[in-house]
Amino acid sequence: MRLVTVGVSGSFPGPASPASTYLVHVPASEAEAAGATGDDVRDWNVVLDLGNGGLGALQRHVDPLDLDAVALSHLHPDHCADLSGLYVYLRYHPQRGAVSTGRDTHLPVYGPRATAERAGAMYGLEPGESMAGELDVRAWRPGVPVRVGPLELEPFEVFHPVEAYGIRVTGPSSVRPGERATLVYSGDTDLCDGLVAGAAGADLFLCEAGFQEGRDDRVEPGIHLTGRRAGKAAAEAGVRRLLLTHVAAWSDPQVSLAEAREVYDGPVAVAAPGEVHEL
Repeated sequence: MRLVTVGVSGSFPGPASPASTYLVHVPASEAEAAGATGDDVRDWNVVLDLGNGGLGALQRHVDPLDLDAVALSHLHPDHCADLSGLYVYLRYHPQRGAVSTGRDTHLPVYGPRATAERAGAMYGLEPGESMAGELDVRAWRPGVPVRVGPLELEPFEVFHPVEAYGIRVTGPSSVRPGERATLVYSGDTDLCDGLVAGAAGADLFLCEAGFQEGRDDRVEPGIHLTGRRAGKAAAEAGVRRLLLTHVAAWSDPQVSLAEAREVYDGPVAVAAPGEVHEL
């Protein structure tokens, strides 16, 4: 499987990147190698979060009609605002339903309990209207994995002011044929036991670093990690690689990188928009 870091900007879109939007892609060849048969031998695409500006950039990598699921970590706008645009795309695209692709015509959207209500409010649904014809919204159950083709997504609770989850994604490895690989996405969180447990042994840990040491200490706990705290979580979890993300446009990503390197001695980098990471 491959991770495409579509949008990596923290808290709001930056001048060079949309807000949090990440594509997990499994090519048909890897799906087949993982045991898929019949109509399941095809490309699979899951989006982790769909923040402000993410839908536009996502179209450089996949047609939204070819998505198999959206998985939301939480309901702050920088992680879910472009659900409105996706709904429009799915409802009004002239080719919607014209060609059988093997995909569900009601796109599964996994997220916190209030996802359907928040999506409707953002779009401005009138009383009695619903997005259910296009979006099949399903609430996460912590620790209960869901299957999307060759991928397994398992949510775990993290430390943020709203209901929030990290997501552990397991799928066929593109660098170790015949084996499984694990991607863990932190969502938004401060350092907590759940984050370390959820990231344990990950091949790639996509971890937010929205704050910086010293500068943001005045902010109450339970909002964001710093690069140092992300590095500490990575070290305690024993991950193979750390990829920092969710760095706000007003912050220097090299500061976050240096903080992480102080406490984590594995490979570490800062995510850039449009990158492809093989797992």
